[in-house]
Amino acid sequence: MQKAPGWLLAGVLGTSAATSQAATLEERMAAFEARTSAAERRAAAAEQQTQALARELQQIKLATAPLQPAASTAAVISAPALDTRLAKLEARQQSLEKEASTGHLTDGFSFNGYARSGLLINDRLGGGRGGPYETPAGSVGGAVGRLGNEDDTYMRIDLSKEIYAQNGTRSKFTVSIADGVESSNDWTADESKLNVRQVFTALDHVAAFKGNSVFENATLWAGKRFDRDNFDIHWLDSDVVYLAGTGGGIYDMQMNKNWRSNYSLIGRNYGDFSQGDLSADVESYILTSNQFFEDGQWQWMFNAIGAKKNDFATRTNAAGLTPADSGLHSMLANHQKNFFGREGFFKTALLYGQGLGAEVKNIGSDGELIDDARALRLALYGETPLASDWRIGPSLLAEQSKDRYVKGDDYRWLTLNVRLANKINSNFEMAYEISWQTMNLDPKDYLQRNAVDGNFWKFTVAPTFKPEVGDLLTRPELRVFASFMNWSSDLDRFSTTDSFGMTDFKAGGVWQYGIQMETWF
Repeated sequence: MQKAPGWLLAGVLGTSAATSQAATLEERMAAFEARTSAAERRAAAAEQQTQALARELQQIKLATAPLQPAASTAAVISAPALDTRLAKLEARQQSLEKEASTGHLTDGFSFNGYARSGLLINDRLGGGRGGPYETPAGSVGGAVGRLGNEDDTYMRIDLSKEIYAQNGTRSKFTVSIADGVESSNDWTADESKLNVRQVFTALDHVAAFKGNSVFENATLWAGKRFDRDNFDIHWLDSDVVYLAGTGGGIYDMQMNKNWRSNYSLIGRNYGDFSQGDLSADVESYILTSNQFFEDGQWQWMFNAIGAKKNDFATRTNAAGLTPADSGLHSMLANHQKNFFGREGFFKTALLYGQGLGAEVKNIGSDGELIDDARALRLALYGETPLASDWRIGPSLLAEQSKDRYVKGDDYRWLTLNVRLANKINSNFEMAYEISWQTMNLDPKDYLQRNAVDGNFWKFTVAPTFKPEVGDLLTRPELRVFASFMNWSSDLDRFSTTDSFGMTDFKAGGVWQYGIQMETWF
């Protein structure tokens, strides 16, 4: 049998080797592309990190596209280059895959907070007295204007970390730490009230909910938190409604195009009460329904509160009466995205509660209320331009409550507040605040408090620096201020333990001065 010429045999073997090598390269390329696709699927679930990763993956694919073997000869010629290039790409791809699965500490991390700190000085160069709840009506939630009326240092920081699963579900862990002191010292550890206000986890973009019109955009959460949809009147430092505690719930169930729903179950404690051999750990449970209509313009909130051990046989409130073991609370609110057709916003809320629900602001937080307690509160506030370089933020907060702690007690109060700001230049404005509060309170000797009837008013001027002038809610603000306040002398009799009636804080007019910073982000 005649042997094939050596050159022919070499050519056949070379071609076979090239074909085999090309096949191997194609397999490696296919595996590489499969891993790339998997990484892209994982990356598609992330936000900022994923966008950067997707761009790198695209560059890799573009770089490898011209390297696909078109013929055996080409494969032979380019095989060493392919090996080197592909090895580098595979190493980079493995690095990207590891990044996509583990991420960096800062990926999905956010830091938010609020803080205020300042000095309050009276007209005798002594320590000033202040606070939005310093009047007798403040004992039942009657806040007054806060500008030039705060003597504390308070801060809260919110730390959050978001992580995406391979199926696209996002988890978010949040912890909030807060502290508040009235001392002006730099080291206040002995007076600190450091507290973890929130620690919870939420899940959204839930993969199992995809395609379900009701749950697709829903958020699940559990842990200790304050409700996402609480809202407040900043000028008064008063929440309109405040729901907080430990539990769980679901947000943003889309019932139809114009209706979404939130539901939660939250627990609170009224404290430990021991009577003889009996120990009652009083727990309160709040079942909440929060309904939003017309893109959130209308809100209806309903709360059912239960605390079965609160009326334990030997448990009484400070007046010696048996407290309520249940309550109901409801709020109807309107959230306008303009100020009656003008630039700005305006909010209205009407709140009603009975039993344990008669604490209509801090829902379920007052375990001293009796079964007959009833309360009705109205809140109105907003912000809008008043004229060129002027802005105004008016607010009204009023409440009437009866039979709160003692049968026959009666608390009536109303606060009117106006915050004004006049732009001087891009970083400086003159801020003004006028507050007036009227009250008629009859506690029926609860906590040795006396019936009083009178008015309180305050006027503050505050030259203010800020990064950009033009909105009452832009922060940070650095301010100096002067406040004058006065009140009816009858209010000095309300209680021996509050500010009013103290030797240096009586009706007749009080000047206070100070400097303060306030920020949020």
